[in-house]
Amino acid sequence: MISLIAGGKMVKKVLSAPKVSKEARFLELQAILEQRRSSILLDLRGRIHGNSSGLQTVEREKVDSENGEVPDIQEDIEFALMQMKAETLSKIDSALERLSQGDYGNCIECGTEIAEERLRALPFAVRCRGCEDKRERGQLLDKRFPKMRQSSRFFPPKGR
Repeated sequence: MISLIAGGKMVKKVLSAPKVSKEARFLELQAILEQRRSSILLDLRGRIHGNSSGLQTVEREKVDSENGEVPDIQEDIEFALMQMKAETLSKIDSALERLSQGDYGNCIECGTEIAEERLRALPFAVRCRGCEDKRERGQLLDKRFPKMRQSSRFFPPKGR
């Protein structure tokens, strides 16, 4: 809100943030997706290149002889990180595809528009917050009570 003096009188005017068009929003989110994609690709290429260098192999052999299983654990952690980044990359590619088809930004469960704050934090999100919460609660129930969903009349079997 700003105060102005007009004709000797104090006038208060409420300024609202300019409304961003849907196209501008999508272009901005596309830029975010592409930047994250490039960053992940660069990191993955560096990790792959770093893991295949001869120098690193010599260092691993030295650590292996001194510490036993440490290189195996480090390799497992490195592999898990690379897998997570590859999965994120796949989700980003899928989001970019949805964006090009005009399906981006809507929940795949209920069809409502996904909140802009959620897309900024997780630009490859496919569900709104409410539907994602329901899905996660369902997965938690399946883990805790796997047979309950199969035999209960309250939880029909999946696929129905």
